[in-house]
Amino acid sequence: MRLNGEIQPEEEERKVTDSFNSQTYSIGIGFPHSQSHDLVVGYALTSKKKKSFLQPKLLCLARNKGIFFVAIDLNRPLSDQGPFDVVLHKLSGKDWCANIENYRQKNPEVTVLDPPYAIEHLHNRQSMLQDVADLNLSDCHGKVGVPRQLVITKDPSSIPCEVNKAGLKLPLVAKPLVVDGSAKSHELFLAYDQFSLAELEPPLVLQEFVNHGGILFKVYIVGEIIKVVRRFSLPNVSKRELEKVAGVFRFPRVSSAAASADDADLEPSVAEHPPQPLLENLARELRLRLGLRLFNIDMIREHGTRDVFYVIDINYFPGKYNLFALKPNLLYFLIRFRLSSVVDSETHHM
Repeated sequence: MRLNGEIQPEEEERKVTDSFNSQTYSIGIGFPHSQSHDLVVGYALTSKKKKSFLQPKLLCLARNKGIFFVAIDLNRPLSDQGPFDVVLHKLSGKDWCANIENYRQKNPEVTVLDPPYAIEHLHNRQSMLQDVADLNLSDCHGKVGVPRQLVITKDPSSIPCEVNKAGLKLPLVAKPLVVDGSAKSHELFLAYDQFSLAELEPPLVLQEFVNHGGILFKVYIVGEIIKVVRRFSLPNVSKRELEKVAGVFRFPRVSSAAASADDADLEPSVAEHPPQPLLENLARELRLRLGLRLFNIDMIREHGTRDVFYVIDINYFPGKYNLFALKPNLLYFLIRFRLSSVVDSETHHM
């Protein structure tokens, strides 16, 4: 169906699937490859993710580059479908995770973006930042750490005492412990006084708020590709404000595209991106430690410094509002993967 001359997603998806099904495949040693060296990407996404990500322009551009996106039928065994060179997915549930992990084990030559066990690591805000805390990147154009934090699993009335015992400094950012993709898992609160913390609902993570000039850096990582964009964030909290304000306040989600600060007139000390060598080292280490190739990091620079950074969140396969930064990089990653696959195939047959 066309509206205003544009191909709708359903029509484009059907064209891609029909084109894929019409390809002639030769069975050689290992996994089947198309004679034209096309790259076939099987995808399993939620309807919301599919609508926002697999838009007609992207599918058309991909097809012109020899990359074909093919929907995975969740009602059929994955082993009966394909052949795929890459499986791109973002679904939850034990059954799906078991299926994709079984498929990955039986088809090690297929690139799965990304292994379910690795993605699961990011579903808990306590574990997701541990790999960053274990890093030592203080000697590569800057220092990267994580804010001091405390995990509360039950009894909200005990929170003030636990915070005092841990020696955390106010204000504190409160985040749900579990990240399950729901709107609730992204609800963030800022607590100005210790006793109001008892109003919060565990399980949660309390994180010391670090003044960062109101700017957040979203670092998108797709394989070895790194893309950085700026977002407006919470303003600094002064000592005077901390003395006058009390309570726990919910704050808006600051990572949306509407909060873009890329074109804002900012002080250079605030606007300057983290050094590229630092980002490259951080991305490389996290790819290895997390076992992921498709994720983004939320970073802040401590206000008043040039080279002290904190990672405050890590997300797998970012949502709709971030896809403008992710799409071209993912496509470029797939093109590079396709070219390397062609080289490997031709070398194998020499």
